[in-house]
Amino acid sequence: MAQRVESTNPPAASPGTGMWQPSDLWQRQLGHYPPNARRYFYLGITVLATIVLYYELYVQGAVATQIINDLHMSLKYFVYISVVGNAVGALASLAAGLADRWGRANLVTYGLAITGVLVLFGLPHVHSKVAYLILFAVLGIVEGVVLVATPALIRDFSPQLGRASAMGFWTLGPVLGSLAVTEVSSNTLHADGSNWRLQFYICGIAGLVVFAIALFTLRELSPRLRDQLMVSLRDKALVEARAAGIDPEAALQHSWKQMLRPDIFGSAFAISVMLLFYYAAVGFFVIYFATTFGYTLPRANGLANWYWIANAITLVITGVLSDLLRVRKPFMLVGGVIGAVGVALFALKATQPATSYNTFVWIILLIAIGGGMAYCAWMASFTETVERHNPAATATGLAVWGGTLRVIVTAILIVLTFVVTATNTLVDGNKGTRVQELAAKYASELKTAAVIQPATQAALAANPNNPAAQVKAVTEVGGGAFTAADVVRASTLSKQYATQLQTLAVVDKATLGTLATNPTDAAAATKAVTEIVTTLKVPAAEAITRLRSVATIPTSDIAFLETTGAQVQAAGAQLTALGEVPKADLAYLQANGPAVKAAAEKAPHQWQHFWWICFAGQLIFLPFIFLMAGRWSSRKAKEDARLHDEAVQREMAALNAA
Repeated sequence: MAQRVESTNPPAASPGTGMWQPSDLWQRQLGHYPPNARRYFYLGITVLATIVLYYELYVQGAVATQIINDLHMSLKYFVYISVVGNAVGALASLAAGLADRWGRANLVTYGLAITGVLVLFGLPHVHSKVAYLILFAVLGIVEGVVLVATPALIRDFSPQLGRASAMGFWTLGPVLGSLAVTEVSSNTLHADGSNWRLQFYICGIAGLVVFAIALFTLRELSPRLRDQLMVSLRDKALVEARAAGIDPEAALQHSWKQMLRPDIFGSAFAISVMLLFYYAAVGFFVIYFATTFGYTLPRANGLANWYWIANAITLVITGVLSDLLRVRKPFMLVGGVIGAVGVALFALKATQPATSYNTFVWIILLIAIGGGMAYCAWMASFTETVERHNPAATATGLAVWGGTLRVIVTAILIVLTFVVTATNTLVDGNKGTRVQELAAKYASELKTAAVIQPATQAALAANPNNPAAQVKAVTEVGGGAFTAADVVRASTLSKQYATQLQTLAVVDKATLGTLATNPTDAAAATKAVTEIVTTLKVPAAEAITRLRSVATIPTSDIAFLETTGAQVQAAGAQLTALGEVPKADLAYLQANGPAVKAAAEKAPHQWQHFWWICFAGQLIFLPFIFLMAGRWSSRKAKEDARLHDEAVQREMAALNAA
């Protein structure tokens, strides 16, 4: 009979079996491979932990503009917060290779506790950009460790023939984490982002709830079990039988040397550059669409929801299909090509401000589907590539991936600060939004100001009551429709006939026309007097006197006032409205308007350059597929599985005979 080996630690109590002990809070190793129900349970907890960890890491992206404004950052400073977070996360990811020696479950469980506390009690309560930077760096360190330990747990509990499905669910972590960010923010965030701290509170509470679940339920395989290659669940008896003869320390000798190989490091580099667009979307979609296309924060986050939902569905479907066909590489290749086409289309639209919301939805769906296909299949193939060298060094191999990924992201964030410089002007101090609001509020007044010559503006600024400057300003606003003499004449006649013009204004045109044709029309005269009495609140006798005085105006003067005079009056009203704009608002527009306008013109082109860099990353990914483990042909892959089953049966027969 095949022997079963217990781990050096007491077996942990499992959900629904045994009696829980306080030691279970740190002694989490299983001495036997769990039955399917429990295995799925542990996989589910690991996926849930991954989702909330990415939710915590990405939540700041949904409220980036408000954090920048409230903590008085520049956009460059905000970007460098992510740079620092990823840089220290890269070092932490490399250190996470120790999960092969220390285990995975405790790193995940207590990492969740630390990140939950940081997000709930730390980040939303800081009042300086330096304090925010420090806490985010600590968050990056913990995330760097935990996000290497979680895929290691997924690998441990998933044989190769079910690996893509399991990794499909694990890769839901960053996607559903991103979806949680955008879904919660698009439904709870005010349009102006004033309640940005609420997003951290919700996220932190979610993190601590998942920590509590993991604290009492998450388990892992003992080193002797997880250090072996397991192709299918049919290998379980053989894996347990072999366990007694495995020395975990010996299995980990030279593990780093074994993992620093072209197929492992090269693959890690390739997926990192392929994910450049994804990380840009996570951190800067809101900023990009707010500054380039004028979207509100909820609208920008709502657009991102399409990305995450489509990506999540694709990950699961790809995992199932990849396991069914038993190949990874075709999915990586097809997904990589689809994603590259989508990113290229996205880059082309960067300089087309009229692009509709629905057009972006379709492009984003293309990118999400292609990226989901490639990433899910890659994660399964990468762990299998690591196992090809040493199954015991899984966490070490994943540490190489995690460290490489964060180094690449750090580098591209630094590149972003040099490529997309114009966005700094639009975001810093909320200048872009403020200028846009004032420009919309005073659109007609600014249009008036634009046609007044600088010299005229200067003369009015020095003396608003300067008659010559006023006449010149009205003439300039009129755009050549009348002369300065016309302005003077209109002003003179308006004063000379002030009473008559007031009377004319309250009598309807039809009545005036009738009286002009027949001054003795009693009905028209009565109607006109009634309108004057009602509107001007004067006695009937005065109304009659006023009506008679209208007839004293020369016909030429009336014709002038009705044509050129009306134009002069309209231009004067525009000038008056301009004078009523608060001086502080005008000063702000004069100081920042030109720079914001120039930045708004440059930013789309600069973003386009950055999106082309992301497109290049998509292309670089493709040739590295050929370095990884796995077949291109489903038929050959199934033949490999059949031969493996036969080998397992022979070995089990030999063990039983002994």
